Amino acid sequence: MNIIKNIRKKKQMTIRNLAESSNISVGYLSDLENCKTENPTKETMDKIAAALNSTVPEIFYGTNENVNS
Repeated sequence: MNIIKNIRKKKQMTIRNLAESSNISVGYLSDLENCKTENPTKETMDKIAAALNSTVPEIFYGTNENVNS
């Protein structure tokens, strides 16, 4: 899930910023970014996408690569 990390960094967000914005723990986000966990729930994917002002397909499947800053 390095896509999450790449988009997060393009938006100049720390993992802590993303955790606070998405209401998801830093540890779980770190695990997702480092491929230590797989298959997040739809709710989790929606929260991350919303916090990054992006879409689920872009973040989790790498489609629609135009990232809005």
